[in-house]
Amino acid sequence: MSLHRYHFLFLIALILGWGCLPVALVVGNASASSPETAKVASPEDIPGTTKINAEELIELMWAAPQLTLIDSRIMSDRNEGFIEGSISLPNTVTSCGALEVVLSDKSTPALFYCNGIKCGRSAKAAQIAIDCGYNQIYWF
Repeated sequence: MSLHRYHFLFLIALILGWGCLPVALVVGNASASSPETAKVASPEDIPGTTKINAEELIELMWAAPQLTLIDSRIMSDRNEGFIEGSISLPNTVTSCGALEVVLSDKSTPALFYCNGIKCGRSAKAAQIAIDCGYNQIYWF
C-alpha cells in the first residue's frame, strides 16, 4: 500500500475521532468551504454508484488498492486543503474526456469527494462518470 493511502487512512481515523495524530496528513485546512460549495446538498442515492461512509471507505482502501481518489471541489476549496494523493478534477470541468485522462480504464474504481453533505460536487461528478460508462464509482 502506498504512503498516501496510509495518510488517507489516518485522515479517516481523524474524521471518525480516533485521534489527533493525522492532522498533518491533510495539506492545508480541509474543513474550509467556499460559499459556492455550501449551496447544494448531496442526494441520498445515485443509481449505478455506491455512496460510502468513513468506515466503508477504510474497508474500500484495503480491498481496492488501485482506487483513484478524485477531489471534485473547485480550486479555491482545494487550495484550502486536500487529501494527499488525490487528483483535482472539479465537477465544473468533469466530462467524459477529462475522466478518460485520469481513469483510462472504465472499470478502475474511483472515489469522488468534496466538502461533505452540503456539497453536491462529488455527487454531480459521480453522475457524470456513470453517464460516461464507468462502472466502479464511489462517492463520499
